[in-house]
Amino acid sequence: MRFDVLTLFPEMFEPVKTSILGKAIDKKLIEINLINFRDFSTDKQKHVDDYPYGGGAGMVLKPEPIYDAYKSIVDKLEYKPKVIYLSPQGKVFNQKIARNLSNENHIILLCGHYEGVDQRVIDEIVDEEISIGDYVLTGGELPAMVMIDAISRNISGVLSNESLKDESFSNTYLEYPQYTRPEIFMGRKVPEILMSGHHANIEKWRREQAIEITKKKRPDLI
Repeated sequence: MRFDVLTLFPEMFEPVKTSILGKAIDKKLIEINLINFRDFSTDKQKHVDDYPYGGGAGMVLKPEPIYDAYKSIVDKLEYKPKVIYLSPQGKVFNQKIARNLSNENHIILLCGHYEGVDQRVIDEIVDEEISIGDYVLTGGELPAMVMIDAISRNISGVLSNESLKDESFSNTYLEYPQYTRPEIFMGRKVPEILMSGHHANIEKWRREQAIEITKKKRPDLI
């Protein structure tokens, strides 16, 4: 999976190159390229924004630098990558979307800023708008990182299939509670069933716990 990120702040993306995703990059399971579209501005001051037509607060990102940055990617390809604009107006991101997008081989993520992006470049290059929640952030970089992480975890080889199988949102229910050593902590003991070695009973207990947790925390999922 190749991710190309069109952003004004490529330095923000260092965290996605560590931990599990860092290992995935080393194993060449994913590739993350950061393109600063300010580099494609043609004026001396490298402006990428201007006042909105019709008036209003704030500034709007100009279409030309974004389009030229996009073209610098696709002109070298024999196919069109999927282009996603991180926008509070987009459909809300979830595990199903992450799984579906993990089947793509190349995604371009466009990170907006200020009052947004000139609509004409959205109409020209964007395939889909996605939001990570019903709130507004200062830019698209954090949502892009969230999406890269969530999508990458579903790519074969990044995690074990066993790790993905019982995760929250991988089926109808949230994940069951997890325990590790020590056996007793602050007077609280690990449930006996988990130390029984009886795998069928453990699976039954975990499913029951998942159902109860989902009813309590997210009944809307049932």
